[in-house]
Amino acid sequence: MKIIELVLDETAMLNGIDAISIVESPAIEENFIALKNQQKVEFATQNEDKRLLIGPALIPNKTIYRHQDGEEFYVYFSKGTIRRASELFLMRGNQNNSTLEHEAEIHGLSVVESWIIEDADKDKSRLYGLNMPVGTWMVSVKVNNEDVWNNFVKTGAVKGFSIEGYFADKVKMAQMQMESFADYPDGVKSNAKNVLEWVEKNGWGSCGTDIGKQRANQLAKGEAISVDTIKRMYSYLSRHEADLDASSGYSDGCGKLMYDAWGGKAGLRWAESKLKELGEIEAAKKFANEDLLDEVENMTHQEAMEFLYEVAKILKDYE
Repeated sequence: MKIIELVLDETAMLNGIDAISIVESPAIEENFIALKNQQKVEFATQNEDKRLLIGPALIPNKTIYRHQDGEEFYVYFSKGTIRRASELFLMRGNQNNSTLEHEAEIHGLSVVESWIIEDADKDKSRLYGLNMPVGTWMVSVKVNNEDVWNNFVKTGAVKGFSIEGYFADKVKMAQMQMESFADYPDGVKSNAKNVLEWVEKNGWGSCGTDIGKQRANQLAKGEAISVDTIKRMYSYLSRHEADLDASSGYSDGCGKLMYDAWGGKAGLRWAESKLKELGEIEAAKKFANEDLLDEVENMTHQEAMEFLYEVAKILKDYE
């Protein structure tokens, strides 16, 4: 079967780990230990005050079986991807996001410790009898939910952690990067640079999403952007051109600031020209006219996750 490396695409709207699920059969095939009072839960020792679940969330280079769209394959994560994913998980404040068997959202569980194993022999995970390789992401989860502790942890109904999130196929990402373009004019770079210079002195305030900020940095550096990104660029700039009527300067609301972060009018002209050249302009216009896209683009990361969760439930009903 194919073995695919999963990586982070930090230019995508959704990427990284959003929640940790407690499950009966962890995909990484390693159980956690549950620290509780003098009883055995799996191979744990415990104390009633702690109620901690300690175990690996991701193990580097460990193949994980997947079955999707009728195809069987394995996926794995590198040490670098695991480290960055663990950092983003905490930076985005996802410590309290938990689910049961990847289905029901549960409350009262919090990641209270998170670390990467640097030395297999000296790491504190060895104190709990866990023999994990260097590069493993370890977590300690505090359980303040009586139902979860008594009916799932103590009974052994759940045995380990499983992550929830969005990762990209490294091979497909490489193919997409081959179809990237950096021939946009200096006016596009200049607009993005002007935004970043202003922000360095004044800050973003309440303006912009992470994507818009990433785009400004990308364009200011003259980095190559994919066809999909050019479509998003055309979509944003064509839909928000009217914002310039009410915002003529960077200190005058968010309109002008974010418009130039995406390349400004020079960016719109280039994106339209490039998409015509590639035969993608009609698809881009349809993309730009989607009201739903506009709503999703302006959602926070958590709002987008909740939206997709609701969509997934609806689609499941049609299966």
